Amino acid sequence: MNRKIVKIHEEKCNGCGICVNACHEGAIKIVDGKARLISDEYCDGLGDCLPGCPEGAIEIIEREAVDYSEDAVQKLKEEKIAKSQEVQAMPCGCPGTAAKAIVRKAPAASNIKIKHESLEESSSNASELRQWPVQLKLINTRAPYLKGADLLVAADCTAYAYADFHKDFIKDHITVIGCPKLDDVKFYEEKLAEILKINDIKSITVVRMEVPCCGGIVNAVKSAMLNSQIIVPYREVIIGTEGNILSSK
Repeated sequence: MNRKIVKIHEEKCNGCGICVNACHEGAIKIVDGKARLISDEYCDGLGDCLPGCPEGAIEIIEREAVDYSEDAVQKLKEEKIAKSQEVQAMPCGCPGTAAKAIVRKAPAASNIKIKHESLEESSSNASELRQWPVQLKLINTRAPYLKGADLLVAADCTAYAYADFHKDFIKDHITVIGCPKLDDVKFYEEKLAEILKINDIKSITVVRMEVPCCGGIVNAVKSAMLNSQIIVPYREVIIGTEGNILSSK
């Protein structure tokens, strides 16, 4: 039968993931850096994904497609929840993902230099990381270190672009990272909402790159606050590709 359904123009898509976050049915995913409709039966044709697209890459058309299925959408959501629970259970079986807090001691005064090839690094440049793991996919939403935390949600590339990332952002925060272009932003949104619901988070700082695709991580955090109905003090910092801070609000 003919019905209204989403059409994505991949040649226009920049992979920002905003449409993925906007689609409550989970009909759109980022695949190989482009938004794609994963199944006709997940798309209700209402177009919630249209308004936020910065490139105008999405439209509603009428074509032959299978009927929209609420049952299929519900099954998809249940699979995502099961996947989330599986990821949270991973620390029990994989030592590399075991949750742990890291206690940082003030560095003692020292003149010791650590030499590596032609580079010298002062021992005072200590890590400010306070927990492990840091990947949002691997974070256990009930990890003790999340209780009452000031949360830093950072796009992967920011720590490489900005030289003083530990000192200016990670310090005194619990850090979670992810890539809104390559990962499932809807999964981020749901996991962050769960973190907010059960951990009495004090504040959230989002650090993203200036590139459009990084907007997905901002949308995930804001949607998580709205969906959980828990609004906390919020700060957003944009890092330029040359490593400078473009804005902080």
